[in-house]
Amino acid sequence: MSTVARAASPARSKWLLGRVPVGLAMGLFALYFLVPVWWLIVAATKDSGTLYSSFSLWFAGPNRAWDNLWLTFTFEDGIYLRWLANSIGYALIGGTVATLLAAAAGYTFAKFRFPGRNFAFTLVLGGVLVPQAALVMPLFLMMSSVNLTDTYWAVLLPCFVDPFGVYLARIYVQSMVPDDLLNAARIDGAGEFRIFRSIVLPTLTPGLVTIFFFQIVAIWNNFFLSLVMLKNSSLYPVTLGLNVLNGQTRDIGASPDLISVVMMGALVSILPLAGGFFALQKYWRPSLVSSGFTG
Repeated sequence: MSTVARAASPARSKWLLGRVPVGLAMGLFALYFLVPVWWLIVAATKDSGTLYSSFSLWFAGPNRAWDNLWLTFTFEDGIYLRWLANSIGYALIGGTVATLLAAAAGYTFAKFRFPGRNFAFTLVLGGVLVPQAALVMPLFLMMSSVNLTDTYWAVLLPCFVDPFGVYLARIYVQSMVPDDLLNAARIDGAGEFRIFRSIVLPTLTPGLVTIFFFQIVAIWNNFFLSLVMLKNSSLYPVTLGLNVLNGQTRDIGASPDLISVVMMGALVSILPLAGGFFALQKYWRPSLVSSGFTG
């Protein structure tokens, strides 16, 4: 064996010893996250008898899957589709407004000097640290005082403010929008609103897409806010609606098909988020690199 081969052999062994444990750990983490998703996909193809009688991680058959999908979409005159549309509306409207407000606030904090700027930004950072659940009851009292509970606004208005989005937007503006570009636009006679609309927003597009998707996920999963604010089932988001149905499966005399509706409904409810993830992920890496979040 040559000297080079003898020197390479210990190096390769050391490389393998370092890689194998990491690979095993990552594989276990992947299983931890993927097995529940796989179980949900499998459970959505079963009826109540098959689901409870055996623990199997394989499908019951395509016919039953289509039956469950039809049951879900036609349950109580299509209430599930109403819940799904509500969730999409809450997420898109709330996410869009919150992203634009975060961009405006982040741009203001990053590029303007005004009294109390640092103190105001400290309050924003404090808002990031406050658990959302702790704000639900004060928000309920505020909405109740102006008679907005049990309306779409009771869910949408709290979603318009995103402290973490403001924090990210400030970082993106500082790293992606040079002062020279803004000064050149001012010299050419552009107003501040024109600069923000025509220069800042297009430059921040990758970062804003990231903020937008983070906010969509947060709104989609914000179950507790809807639980406190809403009584009318036609206003429910899909998460709250499925939780109510899941509670009804424990009632005596409940339809055995109800659990199939819950399982298939839960599976369908993750498809919009999954589609958004795959559609928008191409923007994340450029935005994270440009903002300095590269690890």
